[in-house]
Amino acid sequence: MNTQAWHSIGEASLYCGLPESTLRYYEDVGIIAPIARDPESGHRTYSDDDLQALLIISCLSATGMPLAKMKEYMANRKRGREGASTEIELLRDQKRRLVEERRFLKAREEYVNLKIKYWGAVAAGDEAEAGRLGALAEEKVNQLSHWKDNHDNDNDESKTAIKLAKSN
Repeated sequence: MNTQAWHSIGEASLYCGLPESTLRYYEDVGIIAPIARDPESGHRTYSDDDLQALLIISCLSATGMPLAKMKEYMANRKRGREGASTEIELLRDQKRRLVEERRFLKAREEYVNLKIKYWGAVAAGDEAEAGRLGALAEEKVNQLSHWKDNHDNDNDESKTAIKLAKSN
């Protein structure tokens, strides 16, 4: 006896935390396997297995994993033991991206702290300290802009996908 539950796209969206438009887009680009359709209405009907896959995709998406890597991960996971080394490498690549992103966020935090101190010095009338802190903040901005220039290509695919998903 098959006790498979079926879920609407709205239910699937609530379950995984991804907008309906993103679910449609991910299906269109092949990150999500084609979803069954209700024969009467033609609406998507998500199985419990589909929901589990959506949770994985949601987690990968939350890490900022590029779409091509998410697609590769989802396609490869069905290979089990034979695909394990590929899955490990995909996840290690993403971990490297996250470590680099954490460094960037840390640098942004340092900038904010410098500006807090800068404005404190301005408020206290300490022009020398304000000048010193302003120069340090400017150096930090230059570091951040170089980091951004070197890492924009990593995020172009994700930004395009987000724009497309929002427009659907």
